[in-house]
Amino acid sequence: MRKINPHDFKVARRGTSRTINRQIALNLIRAHQPVSRADLARLMNVRRGVASLLVSELLDEALIFEGAMGEAVGRGRRPTFLYIDSRQRCVVGVDIRASRTYIMVTDLMGRQLGVVSSFQTNRDVGVLTQELGRRIKQVLADYKEVGACEGVGVAVPGMVDPAAGRVVHAPTLSWRDVNLRDPLAAAIGIPVHIENSGKACALAQLWATRSDVMASGISVFVSVSDGVGIGVVVNGELLRGRHNTAGEFGHVPLSIDGPRCSCGATGCWESYISNIATLSRYFGRDLAGSGPLDAETATFSVEDLIARARAGDPKALAAVNSTARYLGLGLSSIINALDPVRIYIGGEITTAWSLIEPIVRSGLRERTLTDFGGNTEIHVVPAEEHPRLRGAVALVAAPAFAAPMVA
Repeated sequence: MRKINPHDFKVARRGTSRTINRQIALNLIRAHQPVSRADLARLMNVRRGVASLLVSELLDEALIFEGAMGEAVGRGRRPTFLYIDSRQRCVVGVDIRASRTYIMVTDLMGRQLGVVSSFQTNRDVGVLTQELGRRIKQVLADYKEVGACEGVGVAVPGMVDPAAGRVVHAPTLSWRDVNLRDPLAAAIGIPVHIENSGKACALAQLWATRSDVMASGISVFVSVSDGVGIGVVVNGELLRGRHNTAGEFGHVPLSIDGPRCSCGATGCWESYISNIATLSRYFGRDLAGSGPLDAETATFSVEDLIARARAGDPKALAAVNSTARYLGLGLSSIINALDPVRIYIGGEITTAWSLIEPIVRSGLRERTLTDFGGNTEIHVVPAEEHPRLRGAVALVAAPAFAAPMVA
């Protein structure tokens, strides 16, 4: 039961129901395309005339288009199928990490166009902004046939104020109160949207799935990379908190006497399961320090480590298994606190899932307070699906499909 906030509401007006129905029609077309007007009317449980009026509005706004014609049923006319109009419109997604920054171009539906490019992240925000702006312009020039760019979405490994376009605190980048959006938007002449990487991943999953799993109850996305990002979805909406910092489970301590985290505290969950933590465990020293690294260590990745573990290297296997156990222990805190319907896990460590799943489950059950908590569904999102980049894209594309807020 949702309480109406007497200080923050929108009064329903004459056109409110029409606006809601329009968004329902748009989302149904997106989910079921290609779909005819008659099919849309059946899906909405309304008269065909009502559906046709909504379709006309969406056509006028160029949000959908009419495509191929289907076969006639009986003596009726051949139906014309409807599609979301993603033609000649693209979006650029950017995933900033402490180690590298990735760029991907998609259409408005999030379908990848071309290859993902990357470059080494410079932690000087001014230098990074200039380099990122140059590369975005180059990517759009290389794919100019995809049409106009509707916007650039940027996923950042830290706490973000999306309204102000500022990064409040990104520990792995050593950023505090950094204005990222406005300088980048000025450099490329395109609207820029920024969001925390964990929330971006959750948003991508919310819009990617066609089931109703994320539309009701609580779902959680855990992104493990250079750091750990968490996004929480409650009844189809991102949980943000008062300052958009809700869900920072990566900085909940497993032990106050544990390793030092990028945030400056000790024993955070992130300091046990991040890529840097896993590699440090393998090499037997803290790789997050400022000391120089030899060539092999500097270029050695988690994927390389997992390959060695699969080949039977006992040291590599021990490092990966330890990360798996700590991953399970941290997930138990999320389950105990939120009781989610499903947990999604993304990141390079998921390429070892067939090796580590039993250990993750064991660690999870070690700390969950109920039997059903220990059996919480876990869904792996493969690294090749680029959930952070798709989340960045969703920052631009998803608002058009969002439900209207009333009361």
